[in-house]
Amino acid sequence: MSKSLNFYYDLMSQPARALYMFLKLNQIPYEGVRIDIAKGQHLTDEYRNINRFQKIPCIVDGDFRLAESIAIYRYLSSVYKVDDQWYPKDAKKRARVDEYLEWQHMNTRMSLSKYVWSTWLLRSMTGKTVSEAKINEARKQMEATLDLFTKLWLNDSQFIAGDEITLADLVAATEIEQLGPTNYNAFEGRPQLKKWIELVKSKTNPHYDDAHKMIYKVAALNKAKL
Repeated sequence: MSKSLNFYYDLMSQPARALYMFLKLNQIPYEGVRIDIAKGQHLTDEYRNINRFQKIPCIVDGDFRLAESIAIYRYLSSVYKVDDQWYPKDAKKRARVDEYLEWQHMNTRMSLSKYVWSTWLLRSMTGKTVSEAKINEARKQMEATLDLFTKLWLNDSQFIAGDEITLADLVAATEIEQLGPTNYNAFEGRPQLKKWIELVKSKTNPHYDDAHKMIYKVAALNKAKL
């Protein structure tokens, strides 16, 4: 199959990393086009013509353009050869994956992103800082979400949607790994969460570590500054 699929990404983006792994794990051929968020390349007129939302990631498949990573997963699973474990054809199994994908928007993604923005990303991108009170509020919300995530999604199974890894686990893992540059260890004191992330890595490497190499590098640099 020719590489008609163009994948626009920046591996500093959580959804882009998850989609990057999904493409690699399913051996879907694509041409990668890096859009440097730090340099504002996603805000250019040129990129607006590709993705009207001016966010990362997006794909162009022939003459079809699609943004929003969850929509992209569903599209790719429909038109490309995707291993059934990632997004099952069985209605009930797929519904469990979708259940998490819908839940995570206002929970894992929102809470963790707010903490990352407050403690690291805002300062890194603009030099500005937020008050300690707001940081503490964001931390409390983030920690409550991590505990809730573990209780709701990992209490009765190895992975989010059962005992097999699915794309739900890719989506969740990248959000939690984004905490690395903040110097917050999400897995300390959460053995169940740590066991899960190690299982995800074992099922997805070397692509997992490849997708996260930039995040690991920034986390190491920030830790050295302490």
